[in-house]
Amino acid sequence: MNDVWYASYGSNLNKERFLCYICGGKPSGSKDVEIGCRDQRLPKQDQPILLPYPLYFAEDSKRWGGAPAFLGHQKVEENLTLGRIYRITKEQFLDVVKQENGGQVWQLDLEMVKRNGAQTFLNSWYGHIVYVGEQDGLPIYTFTAPWSGEDAHFTSPSKAYLTTIIKGINECYELQDHELVQYFQGKPGVKGNWTDAELTALIQNCRQEI
Repeated sequence: MNDVWYASYGSNLNKERFLCYICGGKPSGSKDVEIGCRDQRLPKQDQPILLPYPLYFAEDSKRWGGAPAFLGHQKVEENLTLGRIYRITKEQFLDVVKQENGGQVWQLDLEMVKRNGAQTFLNSWYGHIVYVGEQDGLPIYTFTAPWSGEDAHFTSPSKAYLTTIIKGINECYELQDHELVQYFQGKPGVKGNWTDAELTALIQNCRQEI
């Protein structure tokens, strides 16, 4: 089988945004136009998934004007991250990884990643591939930074970036406003930079735009 599941946890939770990586285009709130995959067929399936890795926000993305999202390397079962998996081909997954890493050229063996559990293939923000497990007999992969979450420089995500994530969460989860506020306030980079009132207003605005 040539298919894999790609597990998203940041802006790619938003299907419209993720499809820009598949088909090309400029996502709402982003400053970049994505080139898309060589194979632009839409994902065969998508569904929510809880990822047992802690979410945090760090660095400063020119694409979004604030901190992007990353996952820590160590599993923390009591600190699950809201995710969404897309069933795409291996080629599409590798093309998505390439776009997330600025089009850099590299070599990556997904079977080796599966055997080892994870592999750093590039010294880039999203140069660390993680094998998450399986769903319906297909491997699940995601990517994050090569550094550990403990070593990260936590910074605030932008309004546009959080808006994109919140809309993606709303597409596949049924959570109350206070539950989403609590979720984000537990994430380094958001905590201390966003108030409960600011997050609530942003969440309610996202709901109104649906």
